[in-house]
Amino acid sequence: MSTWKTLLLQDSSSPLMEQLMFFHDHTLLILIIITILVGQLLVSMIYNKFTHRFLIDGQLIEMVWTILPAFILILIALPSLRLLYIMDEIYNPLLTVKSIGHQWYWSYEYSDYQNMEFDSYMIPSTDLKSFNFRLLDVNNRLILPYNTQIRIITTSLDVIHSWTIPSLGIKIDSTPGRLNQTNFNINRAGLLFGQCS
Repeated sequence: MSTWKTLLLQDSSSPLMEQLMFFHDHTLLILIIITILVGQLLVSMIYNKFTHRFLIDGQLIEMVWTILPAFILILIALPSLRLLYIMDEIYNPLLTVKSIGHQWYWSYEYSDYQNMEFDSYMIPSTDLKSFNFRLLDVNNRLILPYNTQIRIITTSLDVIHSWTIPSLGIKIDSTPGRLNQTNFNINRAGLLFGQCS
């Protein structure tokens, strides 16, 4: 769960989120290198008065600054595409959960079992205990096993919702009249919070 003064991403609770964090760090490193290079060039141009008679006709430099950004984009696009395919792949799930978004609460159904469904409401601010988190804690928590492939199917009954758990790297839209599905694998036990965003 994110806390005050947290600058980085939340701690990972799934292999998918670990891969997303690696991709984030990879892309950020490329952006930092580009920013430092461009900043150094700008400072150099401000403080120096370089003049060169062959600077007007520079075909080699034009070729370099056309090919180099394309190469950098490929360095960012290939890991991104790999992650998109990993996120979209549905493996053999051992458990299926159906999540139905309502205004201000969620309904859950364990689809593999009969008559296992419940509603999950946010705890009102007046009923909070000292250990509860405001606008995050609910009266009925969704309990899921770890080290198990889980598929979640989401839909909505009124407006568009978004079923999100940041530490799992999951954000899936719940649209009225449509079923969306994704899968995840929780690799450590714990209490995970998410919000409709």
